[in-house]
Amino acid sequence: MPLLEIDKTKCVGCGNCVDVCPFGALSLEGDTVVVNEKCTGCGACLEACPFMALRLPESPSPGTGDMKQYSGVWVWIEQFNGQMGNLAIEILGQGRRLADLRHSALTACVLGHHIEPITREAISYGADRVFWVDAPSLAVYRTAPYAAVLINLARLHKPEIFLLGASSRGRDLAGSVATDLYTGLTADCTGLDIDPEKGLLIQTRPAFGGNIMAMIICPGHRPQMATVRHRVFEKPPANLLRQGEVITIAPALTEEQISTRVTNFIPEIDKVNLAYARIIVSGGRGVGGPEGFKPLRELADILGGTIGASRSAVDAGWISYAHQVGQTGRTVRPDLYIACGISGAIQHLAGMKTSKVIVAINKNPDAPIFSVAHYGITGDLFQIVPALTAQFKKRLNK
Repeated sequence: MPLLEIDKTKCVGCGNCVDVCPFGALSLEGDTVVVNEKCTGCGACLEACPFMALRLPESPSPGTGDMKQYSGVWVWIEQFNGQMGNLAIEILGQGRRLADLRHSALTACVLGHHIEPITREAISYGADRVFWVDAPSLAVYRTAPYAAVLINLARLHKPEIFLLGASSRGRDLAGSVATDLYTGLTADCTGLDIDPEKGLLIQTRPAFGGNIMAMIICPGHRPQMATVRHRVFEKPPANLLRQGEVITIAPALTEEQISTRVTNFIPEIDKVNLAYARIIVSGGRGVGGPEGFKPLRELADILGGTIGASRSAVDAGWISYAHQVGQTGRTVRPDLYIACGISGAIQHLAGMKTSKVIVAINKNPDAPIFSVAHYGITGDLFQIVPALTAQFKKRLNK
């Protein structure tokens, strides 16, 4: 159904709106304008109409009274084969912090089949309450049955904040849920906080290719929804003595009501596990080309680490995107991060600055990377890295 409304008593068929519509949604039929299904409600035509014959209906938005009905922080617990993912644990820790700031409860949404142990695990990581939905139709992730459950629960219980992981499944699920609930969604957040004055969720994420950090709020709709990237928050410690409430919920759809079927599952073998690597040796523009990563790989092999890269090295085609560290790649939190020939653009720093120990190697003593490094070496990486490798071979008896 087109979003635009046309007052045919005012329209004279001047065609101004047809000319400015970027989607080809308007056309002339006789002396009046008509709109088709391509209309997105962008509003470009409104100012072009000199006769005020066009309007967009007000979007449904909860009022102040409605806002007061919403409370609590929810976290979707992503699991695979009955195992809770690390990302879900990280988000539970952050959800606990936000719930405490809002003086409200933290609820975990656990969906799957034969996944009862995860309900207790979610409580140990900070949940006060668990919605547990166990059914064969939820054994393997599919958008429709998962989204239907969360949409029904959100409409009934009205959470103020709803957090999901920025994994492939979390991104898919979050978009479906947010659309049905008619609320905003901030994707790939790297920071979450509460505005102390207005109580709104402040959602921080990279914008414009990672060149700036945007702080986003959702003042007019609920729940405030966000997906959170891997490794931007630390995993909280588990408290196995912690008590919480587990509420059993029936699935929203039967198998017959679900149009999609899973016929086979082929796991992807991820040879580059940057998100949870304990040691990362990264190269940037300073490595000079694909061959420049060779001494970095030798050092990483000796240390039992993984190769990372800056965006500039990936964009140059020297190494695959799977190795990219930063806001537009992987956010990492290793025990040791060695940055070789990386100047330290803001999007790269934001993706690795929470590493426990950062060692920077760069010719330029004024490179921004040194501002976050615990140890800095000014010099030629092609001399320094092999020297480090040789010393580690001796120290580690390799």
